[in-house]
Amino acid sequence: MKHFLQLRDFTRDEFEYLFDRTKHIKALFKSYTIYHPLRDRMLAMVFEKQSTRTRVSFEAGIHQLGGSSINLTTGETQLGRGEPIEDVARVISRMVDLVMIRTYDQSIIERFAEYSRVPVINGLTNQYHPCQILADVFTFIEHRGDISGRTVAWIGDGNNMCNTWLQAAAIFGFSLHVASPEGYALDNRLASSRELACLSVFDDPMAAVRGADLVTTDVWTSMGYEAEKEERQKDFADYQVDADMMAVARPEALFMHCLPAHRGEEVSEEVLEGPQSVVWDEAENRLHAQKALMEYLVLGRV
Repeated sequence: MKHFLQLRDFTRDEFEYLFDRTKHIKALFKSYTIYHPLRDRMLAMVFEKQSTRTRVSFEAGIHQLGGSSINLTTGETQLGRGEPIEDVARVISRMVDLVMIRTYDQSIIERFAEYSRVPVINGLTNQYHPCQILADVFTFIEHRGDISGRTVAWIGDGNNMCNTWLQAAAIFGFSLHVASPEGYALDNRLASSRELACLSVFDDPMAAVRGADLVTTDVWTSMGYEAEKEERQKDFADYQVDADMMAVARPEALFMHCLPAHRGEEVSEEVLEGPQSVVWDEAENRLHAQKALMEYLVLGRV
């Protein structure tokens, strides 16, 4: 049994398999072909953090694979009353075939997985967002081919997305350029020496983007940091991805954003809606990549 708690949990070969399955499953979806490999299987979705794309993509995805889902929030379970996460894992995993958790600290999902009888998927934690980067790398490959040897520029907060992009750089063999304001840098303690070898840190976001094949960013104020919004808007004022910034990237560079986007803050309207933006394909590919992931975790290679 495997879990998907961070990108490091899978090998490059496993990701290549998942990308092949994602392409196949997406083609079936586009041709209106019914594909139910997970008929009668049940996915439990546990949300301690709210979500739009994560809930819709997983709920629609398991349904399209022939299964069903149960949506749980902290307030609807005994987790909200202090039941140990280990006990919740022991019970829920006896009743379902898969568990997806979107929560705060990575330790919560790791404790759950340790006591779970079924595969556990990280739908997002404060440290990592592996399902999003799974879809993002697939989206790049779909539009530009192999990501190995390329340069990805991350502009903004050194957050869970940035941490996961660094893991991806080591797995897929590309360079990651990161530009963050002072006080918001990537936490190197979460990275391995192999991952840090793929990283270049820049004070100037324009320098980080220069020559990049992919430019990506995230909101300035992530969920849970709302009290810092005004301060963050001042600190990140020079870190908006706009047309001038995209102009110093490679001419064929793509722009990505995990959404929701705040137009006029971390990205300009012109870039978000422009010809280099693939954010809508990126969002849709969460659905297909996660279907491939669920199929693999339940059935193995098919």
